Amino acid sequence: QVQLVESGGGSVQAGGSVRLSCVVSGFPKNCMAWFRQAPGQEREGVATIGSRGVTNYADSVKGRFTISKDNFANTLYLQMDSLKPEDTAMYYCAAVWPKVGVGCPTSLAQNEYTDWGQGTQVTVSS
Repeated sequence: QVQLVESGGGSVQAGGSVRLSCVVSGFPKNCMAWFRQAPGQEREGVATIGSRGVTNYADSVKGRFTISKDNFANTLYLQMDSLKPEDTAMYYCAAVWPKVGVGCPTSLAQNEYTDWGQGTQVTVSS
C-alpha cells in the first residue's frame, strides 16, 4: 500500500514562491504527478514526472512551476514561482506504476493515476 502525504502549502502574495513536498511511504511508484482543484472547478493536471525524470507541464504553469523528485528520500516536489491568484487551489500529488511497454503517462489526465494524497492548500492573494 502506497501512502502520499503533501505539505508546504500556505498563503502567499502574487509574484511569490512556494515549494510543495509529497512524501511517499510504502513501495514507491515510479510515475508521479501534481494536480490541483480550485473551488467549483474540476481537478486539473499541473505537471508529471516519469521514472527517468521526463517532465510534462500544463500550459498555464510552464516556465513558472518545476516538478522534481528525490528517489532516495521518496519525495516529490513542486516548486512554484511567479504565483498568480488563479493558482489558488488544493494541490494533490498522485502516483501510478508504469505500464509495461508504454511507461509512465505523459498526459495530465487524472484517471491515469491510482494513488492520491489528501492535498495541501495554496492561496495566492493579489
